[in-house]
Amino acid sequence: MLLLIKFLIGFCALEHLYILWLEMFAWTTRAPKVFKNLPAHLFEPTKVLAGNQGLYNGFLSAGLIWSFFIGDQSWAFNIASFFLVCIAVAGIYGAFTAGKRIFFVQAAPAIITLLLIYLY
Repeated sequence: MLLLIKFLIGFCALEHLYILWLEMFAWTTRAPKVFKNLPAHLFEPTKVLAGNQGLYNGFLSAGLIWSFFIGDQSWAFNIASFFLVCIAVAGIYGAFTAGKRIFFVQAAPAIITLLLIYLY
């Protein structure tokens, strides 16, 4: 169970590193292929806003990665849980405001990981 939890924490961290890259560095090139519901003419004018969002996703990822370097497993799970809750809240908010797919891509993995941490 511990290995599965750590794998899922790592998965969430990598997912948010990908979002960081997409929003900060590939917003006008790759993002239009990912965010098909956003009109193509809006990518260039929203580049700075997307970059800011990407930075926040990087902070979420950094927090999850940080949890791997904490020796006390209880504290590592506390730190990971905090960042997973942040991800879950952001994903739920995004599902209500931007698109339901965000729940399954962002919030669901965080919620599943939180449940497994709680059950562990």
